[in-house]
Amino acid sequence: MQTTFTIPTHGPGLTLFTDEVAAWLHGSAVGDGLLTLLVRHTSASLLLMENADPDVRRDLTAFFARLVPPSDHPSMAYLRHTYEGPDDMPAHIKAALLPVSLQIPVSAGKMRLGTWQGIYLVEHRTAPHRREVAAHFLQG
Repeated sequence: MQTTFTIPTHGPGLTLFTDEVAAWLHGSAVGDGLLTLLVRHTSASLLLMENADPDVRRDLTAFFARLVPPSDHPSMAYLRHTYEGPDDMPAHIKAALLPVSLQIPVSAGKMRLGTWQGIYLVEHRTAPHRREVAAHFLQG
């Protein structure tokens, strides 16, 4: 069973979409199995992360901005892929460092996430985008 989630972003940061995935699994009356999620872009990532304190999302976004600054920052002068804007190559680097796919066990139609875990799309570009995440549930 497969579907695609379209997730609007508002620039750099983490967008929670756990509820959409849970609703799809619930509406499909699935049992036990394995859920695979794949972001279909080279400048965005997926994360399982704490979903209780919004400061965690802000701190992660700030950390990755410091770790990989825009290509017009003096420390990034070595970059060659800069024609799509100063946020483009840094977005690719961040996507190379973070996961672009996740696998989540499902039991009786419910994801086996930890108490404070949520599923996030991580936007690495400055402008808002509409990102696609492909989902595949394998009954087992």
